[in-house]
Amino acid sequence: MNVNTSKLAVTIGARIRRERLARQWTLDRLAEAAGVSRRQVINVEQGEANPSIGTLLGLSDALGIGLPALVEPPSTQAVKITLAGEAATLWNGEVGGHGRLLAGTQPPDVVELWDWRMFPGESHQSKAHQGGTHELLHVHTGTLTLRVASESFELRPGDAISFTGDVPHSYANHGSEPTQFSLTVYEPQVGAAHGRKDTHE
Repeated sequence: MNVNTSKLAVTIGARIRRERLARQWTLDRLAEAAGVSRRQVINVEQGEANPSIGTLLGLSDALGIGLPALVEPPSTQAVKITLAGEAATLWNGEVGGHGRLLAGTQPPDVVELWDWRMFPGESHQSKAHQGGTHELLHVHTGTLTLRVASESFELRPGDAISFTGDVPHSYANHGSEPTQFSLTVYEPQVGAAHGRKDTHE
């Protein structure tokens, strides 16, 4: 991991540990609620891992705080600006692509705004999110292959699509040029299944 990735991993790990302890949850309880292994929770909390988006989603949903809260503490400010270059990179492609979380809202109804760049040959597989999740995607450059459950869609610059995110889906660049797209994810009632606890810091 580079310095920025390592720093982000430590920030995320500390946040997860703080939220877990605030609930008096054991490592095993969080692991079970998030659908990950106990070892994964330990590695993430210690900042030693570069967890997948799926793992982070599982942990944040189980804790009822939403993915945006993992990269920065909740804020009561009405306006929050993420300056250019300061967004958290939560996905790194094999040949230089990235998935950056630009902005997000607080639970229970979480909205995330992402900036994605994929180089030819890169792809990202996403497990089904919780029920009621919706995604909006807009392609800026290049071509993108979006697979939602058993359906596949070829998207070109300017194309936009909305789809349910509560089924397995994936994004892939099968073209010859880099692809850039914006993604908005709406996830309702985060943590409801695990007894969400509001936190104010």
